[in-house]
Amino acid sequence: MIKLGLTGSMATGKSTVAKMFANRDIPIYDADQAVHELYENEAVGPVGALFPDTVIDGRIDRKALSGHVLADKKKLAQLEELVHPLVHQKMHDFIAAQSEAGQELIILEIPLLFETGKAYPLDKIAVTYCDDQVQKQRALARAGMTTEKFEAIKSRQMSQDQKKKRADFIIDTGTTPEMTQQIVDEIIQTCRDWGNG
Repeated sequence: MIKLGLTGSMATGKSTVAKMFANRDIPIYDADQAVHELYENEAVGPVGALFPDTVIDGRIDRKALSGHVLADKKKLAQLEELVHPLVHQKMHDFIAAQSEAGQELIILEIPLLFETGKAYPLDKIAVTYCDDQVQKQRALARAGMTTEKFEAIKSRQMSQDQKKKRADFIIDTGTTPEMTQQIVDEIIQTCRDWGNG
């Protein structure tokens, strides 16, 4: 089974590309979704102990949590120390289940794949990218996003050029959806050929 990591900087089209893989019946593990689920279940107790005012109606309020960690590297590190092992466990459970189901190819969508410094069990890595101005426009179109917040998040992420250099596949999302889908389909075929080789 080929484990393809999917990553890219904020607002470069990761979610859109993940849907394109999903539309081809490729199973997707979404690290962000795993965090969402953890903030409603297993992570509520430990994160709430660190940041008590972030627990609202029995779940972690991401906006309140963001207020704590966005400008404080020490608090962010504490949060990551708590949450990353839980996210990793969910990922390994997903890999085991898909392997048992006989899948040929799975996608592990991990936004901060390079930034976390963690080792992931990947065979290949695909990186989404787009023009810097397009990235900024897309990010600022999101609810609650400001230029300051965008710059703060971007400053903590590896540059798009650095990510592209580490990729086995690069996916340009600044073109038409049809062209992006074509790139995705070529990657699926390449991975399947490699897996069957």
